[in-house]
Amino acid sequence: MRALVVREWTDFENLRIEDDWPAPPILPGTVRVRTQAVGMNFALSLRVQGKYQIKFPLPHVPGIDACGIVTEIGEEVTQLKIGDRVTCFVNHGAFAEECIVPEHRAFKLPDEMTFRMAVGFPSSHMTSYIALVWPQWINLQFGETILIHGAAGGVGLAALDIAKILGAKVIATCGSEEKVQVCREHGADHVINYHTENFLNRVRQITADEGVNAVYDPVGGDTFMQSLRCMAPEGRIVPIGFASGDVPQIPANILLVKNLKVLALNAGYYNGQWGVDPSRHKDMGKVYESQVRAGLAQMFRWVIEGRMRPENSHTFRFDDYKEAMRTVLARDSIGRVAVVFDKEAERLGY
Repeated sequence: MRALVVREWTDFENLRIEDDWPAPPILPGTVRVRTQAVGMNFALSLRVQGKYQIKFPLPHVPGIDACGIVTEIGEEVTQLKIGDRVTCFVNHGAFAEECIVPEHRAFKLPDEMTFRMAVGFPSSHMTSYIALVWPQWINLQFGETILIHGAAGGVGLAALDIAKILGAKVIATCGSEEKVQVCREHGADHVINYHTENFLNRVRQITADEGVNAVYDPVGGDTFMQSLRCMAPEGRIVPIGFASGDVPQIPANILLVKNLKVLALNAGYYNGQWGVDPSRHKDMGKVYESQVRAGLAQMFRWVIEGRMRPENSHTFRFDDYKEAMRTVLARDSIGRVAVVFDKEAERLGY
């Protein structure tokens, strides 16, 4: 089968599609999926360079977000059947014509959702859902004010939609006037273009110096540090990544004075990315399967009801994978960037 292959740790630009990569064997508890759409994101550029927290043996096929059609069922599979349309989360292997997916990481799609629309739901959308809804993290309440950074990105727009559904007041930050407009269309109460305004000053102005109750931060670096300074007492901040490239050193004195909570979230722990937790001797993806399925089912309902609107500003064919990553790294995208295969590509006119 055709597959994008990582044979050495390198820049994404150096990867090549191989036409004769062996199709992976079906295993008990797994399904074979004919890939129709794959998600492209910033973390993937780190993974192929060997700079991510997890490294897979070389050579391998990269990619964690895949949507497609179930074509084969392994032993012990009970929830899926051949022909089902699914969105999936895999440790690697998405950028190929076929991938093998553990059943607990494959989620049946409603007929109303396209593959391209559903790319990234088990990763980016589920990350935002966990951060805002699960009680261990922000547990956002009706009427609270939340500051969402990178609000026009894949996780950011998901967080914005969820926050508005929960009845929160949203202050969104992004980096262009086009993205400002998109955030407004998704219901943000205030939108700050960080290239033209100082978000710290604007947040203080918007909240009359009271500060925000919560912060959702995929950026890190100085953005995280300044966010602490515009939080209300007893506020909660969730760092989910460091798109800025800088990992902040958290000043405990600010946390102490304002009784702030830093609630770091690695959603991969709950959808099975980390595999077996050595301290618990369990695959946490299986442990949390019911909660993850419930969260995705809720978001699928919101999409069908028109309350959540997934954005895909750019869609590329498989052969144009390099251009897809360039778009992500240039921060030109809004929502998710999708790479599409065969039938899905035909449907979209490629």
